[in-house]
Amino acid sequence: MLTTKQKQSIIKKTGKHEKDTGSSSVQVALLNKRIDELADHLKKHKKDISSKRGLLKLVAARRKHEKFAQKNSK
Repeated sequence: MLTTKQKQSIIKKTGKHEKDTGSSSVQVALLNKRIDELADHLKKHKKDISSKRGLLKLVAARRKHEKFAQKNSK
């Protein structure tokens, strides 16, 4: 679970301004962090199927955001 401070630091690094939470680059960065944390959890708890399903949903969401960002960056 990301803390508020972690989210704010990610937004500052990747966002256009301090409150830029909607841009694709920020959303992809936040999803990356959540995916990393969930992957670490699943390494320890291999039988946690609910978390595995959540991870797959996050990966799909990240893929959609990356595709959108690539399409609209032209």
